[in-house]
Amino acid sequence: MVGWPASAGERLTIKVSPSVAFAPANLVVRTTIEADTRNRAIAIVAESSEFYRASEVELDGDKAPRTTTFEFRSLPSGTYQVTATLLGADDKPLTYVRSEMNVISKSGER
Repeated sequence: MVGWPASAGERLTIKVSPSVAFAPANLVVRTTIEADTRNRAIAIVAESSEFYRASEVELDGDKAPRTTTFEFRSLPSGTYQVTATLLGADDKPLTYVRSEMNVISKSGER
């Protein structure tokens, strides 16, 4: 897998797509991680007031792919906080980033 480094000084970045969608929505989260021997896992959470979904992938330190893609399918309507947490040894957080996305019901209500 070909990837790119996180921006200068950033250990972790995320791109959430789409930022607005109609329910049920498919959400794609792409993370870019700076190479580091301490990287052991990345955890992604998509959470609204009524829904929660999470995924975690193990990383092999500085040998891990720089880019990882997660997909959450069939999200119901709501405003979602999407977080990515880079984990080190003993599942200790090294850094995290967050983004927001909205899933709108077909009737136009959130």
